[in-house]
Amino acid sequence: MSMQFANLAKSVAEDGHVSAEEILSLRRLGWGDGIMTREEAEAIFTINNQIKDPSDDWVDFFVEAIREFVLNGTEPKYMCDAKEAAWLIAQLDADGKLESMAELEALVRIIERAENVDDSLKVYTLKQIEHAVLNGKGPTRGNGTLESCHITTTECSILRRVVFAAGGEGPAAVSRYEAEMLFRIKDATLKASNALEWPKLFVDGVANYLRGFSAANAQLSHERMKELENFMNDTSGGVGQFFGRMAKSAPAVHNHFGAVFGKKDTNSSFTERAAAGEAVTEAEQNWLGSMVDADGELDALEIQLLERVAEDLS
Repeated sequence: MSMQFANLAKSVAEDGHVSAEEILSLRRLGWGDGIMTREEAEAIFTINNQIKDPSDDWVDFFVEAIREFVLNGTEPKYMCDAKEAAWLIAQLDADGKLESMAELEALVRIIERAENVDDSLKVYTLKQIEHAVLNGKGPTRGNGTLESCHITTTECSILRRVVFAAGGEGPAAVSRYEAEMLFRIKDATLKASNALEWPKLFVDGVANYLRGFSAANAQLSHERMKELENFMNDTSGGVGQFFGRMAKSAPAVHNHFGAVFGKKDTNSSFTERAAAGEAVTEAEQNWLGSMVDADGELDALEIQLLERVAEDLS
């Protein structure tokens, strides 16, 4: 980092204000040699933490600079590995929490643009939105005056961008973690006045997980595996009761299950397995049953989901 860049960054950080001229100077100095260094990126984070009322010009610069460093600062380009993800998360949490839309937007842009990102970064980003929805506090909630346990249009937009981003399981491939997060948000916001975009996002996301092919490293957590084992070994009639309720609540879906749910050949090639991803395996069927049956009843969004899966795959 040049002395000129360091001095300018220190001056801006001290007075809490950054002018359009200073942003232009930072841009010229930062990209003067064609490379944004880690020291420069950390200086930009310091400035961002000190600015009292960031302008649109600053937000644009901040997002572009951090994305440029993370994705192009080291080889290979357009990749964010575990170390880079850990560095970025540490910078964002340096003042105790991620609190600005600029920081959140930087995360989303990195995930959208990257060819691959470490799972930890995507999980961290999604947790920010889930926390805001459930607690009413976070970068999407401004001063925290909005009620908790409902989902806004802004939050739906960010969730869709992150969940369906190319960097991760694969282009537009939804992971099990993401599908379960959508279920958690759905359960917490069932009776709320949610954004009009929410039902479609929930159905699109979970249906994509069930229908799609994801990478081999999309593993169940130890806790989730135990839950599914208990569900599959349940002899109390819970599984049968779930499908019985489904037959009553969504008979058209129930009648399609024989055609919709199939088995994937795990010994086939990657390409064949990707094509076979359109089938819903027995394990996925059991997973879906456990998620839907968690509260003992079928709600409207779950019925929409089941109808979508049946319609698309029958």
